[in-house]
Amino acid sequence: MYWDAVRVEPLEEYRIRVELVGGREGIFDMKPYLDHGVFRELKDPDYFRQARVVLGAVTWPHGQDIAPETLYAAVTGEVADWSVAEGSARNGRD
Repeated sequence: MYWDAVRVEPLEEYRIRVELVGGREGIFDMKPYLDHGVFRELKDPDYFRQARVVLGAVTWPHGQDIAPETLYAAVTGEVADWSVAEGSARNGRD
């Protein structure tokens, strides 16, 4: 989809640099998530640095992920527009 992540780079202080489809990029701060549920494991700096992009989402080996539309909203300040994404899927583009 048009807001999928294509590249992630773990940074200091539990932040990640994310590049989205189309070249937009920005910094996403993971600190607000670290005291909640499965995200607690990300407090381990070595584990945090294992972030990868899988199917447009930033993920870690034990299943933690940040949804592409959440990254898009944080990076661009816009809400992901599902009608645009659905239109491109109907037209054979995604």
